[in-house]
Amino acid sequence: MLLLVGLGNPGKSYAGNRHNIGFMALDAIARAFGAAPFRRKFQGEASEARIGSDRALLLKPETYMNESGRAVAEAARFHKIPVEDIVVLHDELDLAPGKLRIKRGGGDAGHNGLRSITAHMGGAYRRVRLGIGHPGDKALVHSFVLSDFAKADKPWVEALCEAVAKNAEALVKGDDSLLQTRVHETMQKAGF
Repeated sequence: MLLLVGLGNPGKSYAGNRHNIGFMALDAIARAFGAAPFRRKFQGEASEARIGSDRALLLKPETYMNESGRAVAEAARFHKIPVEDIVVLHDELDLAPGKLRIKRGGGDAGHNGLRSITAHMGGAYRRVRLGIGHPGDKALVHSFVLSDFAKADKPWVEALCEAVAKNAEALVKGDDSLLQTRVHETMQKAGF
């Protein structure tokens, strides 16, 4: 079983925040693969889906971003999922809006959700980095990620989340270059 984690903050007041694009992408995957409704579990909301021939546990930690690792560790321990089988979808300031990159391991680049997961699990998990752009000044980052996407951003945000969902089989198979290529092609065709 694979553990797919979308990062964000719980509650309606955060739902449209840039920091919540991980939740948005995970919700798109859940819809695309007919996942059961999310239920409170593992200090978050959890569901299961069959993606291709693989089972995946979908998790949205409700511990707030800075403590995401608590929920991830609890779910991984319960299901005996090794860190190598954890995939985290999260916002990435250092990528242009609508871009996607995947990597295994590495630093947290100041992302508190990743920092928490690494503290609880080690850093060998895969990261699906969903580009949200940078506000241009380090002092503006906190308010930027905790602000809602602008109305003009909604089309590319939805297109990116849907492209990730449409190609989730490549994600669960570990074919990161195929996923990146297909998402890039989909975004280009959509004009982003």
